[in-house]
Amino acid sequence: MPLSLYLLAMAVFAMGTSEFMLAGLLPDIASDFDVTVGTAGVLTSAFAIGMIVGAPLVAALARDWPRRSSLLGFLLTFAAAHAAGAITTSFPVLFATRVVAALANAGFLAVALTAAATLAPPDKKGRALAVLLSGTTVATIAGVPGGSVLGTVFGWQATFWAVAALCLPAAFGILQGIPVGRLKEAATARPALRAELALLARPRLILVMVLGALVNAATFGSFTFLAPVVTDTAGLDELWVSVVLVLFGAGSLVGVTVAGRLSDRRPGPVIAVGGPLLLVGWPALAVLADKPVALCTLVFAQGALSFALGSTLITRVLYEAAEAPTMAGSYATAALNIGAAAGPLVAAATLSTELGDLGPLWASGLLVAVALLIAFPLRTVVAAGRSAEVFR
Repeated sequence: MPLSLYLLAMAVFAMGTSEFMLAGLLPDIASDFDVTVGTAGVLTSAFAIGMIVGAPLVAALARDWPRRSSLLGFLLTFAAAHAAGAITTSFPVLFATRVVAALANAGFLAVALTAAATLAPPDKKGRALAVLLSGTTVATIAGVPGGSVLGTVFGWQATFWAVAALCLPAAFGILQGIPVGRLKEAATARPALRAELALLARPRLILVMVLGALVNAATFGSFTFLAPVVTDTAGLDELWVSVVLVLFGAGSLVGVTVAGRLSDRRPGPVIAVGGPLLLVGWPALAVLADKPVALCTLVFAQGALSFALGSTLITRVLYEAAEAPTMAGSYATAALNIGAAAGPLVAAATLSTELGDLGPLWASGLLVAVALLIAFPLRTVVAAGRSAEVFR
């Protein structure tokens, strides 16, 4: 894989830290703005909604922009939004900064996913996606727990400043690693925007997007509200939130790495094995959450399974949208973030029920069950390996 792909992953690390970091900061944000934890969780959905809307819109607008300039502009806008969020005392303004940051993130990721697929050999899209998503998984291992500790010690605003600062070396990496004019030859042969958008009527593409969204909804639904499970249900100290987040991130890195080796040609085993295990894992975590050892073990396993299954399905999106070279990344981004928006909303609704802090874990199990019920009768389509017949 080319060096430029790893430099893109470095920028994704900064953005992944922001997207996931609220899992460890929600209680403090809720306290500072005098809102409930469930209301503060809407910040995660705001970010995801901005990604959903922004991915196709910004990708379409940026079709004729130089890739290096596009990536750099999106990254600097993302940094500015976090600086604004760190100094505001208004929850609506904080909400707005999350939407702006999401739009910038969406544009960046849509362009980066498309660039990654083009930079990699034709049969290595899954590997390229794994490298790019490694920025997100490293963020869950190092960035998010580090941000949680930073927020605990210095206040949640310090974490926002840290994310803004992380963008600076990533911007330098883009300037150094993405050459001017790279891949211009691909632009001359690209189809019209209308033709690329027409692919959204393809049932196979819609199927894998829906499945990817459901799995990601389950992941975000539980991950967003892990902090209360650690401190209230398991009875652990607040600093243990960071430890649990590290374990989830380590599992996600394992999962996306394994999936990166299999998702191009053998997605079937990942889906057939990972899907049922993920389904069992969420309710098991709900039942055993009061036992710290079981909690830590299952969080690692669920991180691995969630990202293995999720990244495999998103790779299928890139293959199914191969005839949309400038928009395929936005379709994958939209699928990821429809789930990221819906998951916390579904999970937050369960917090006021008798299930309490464990409600999100049960909701995640239900979302995975729905995904498997949809996928099972269409398993030969979902699990098809890369071939000329499958990817027309």
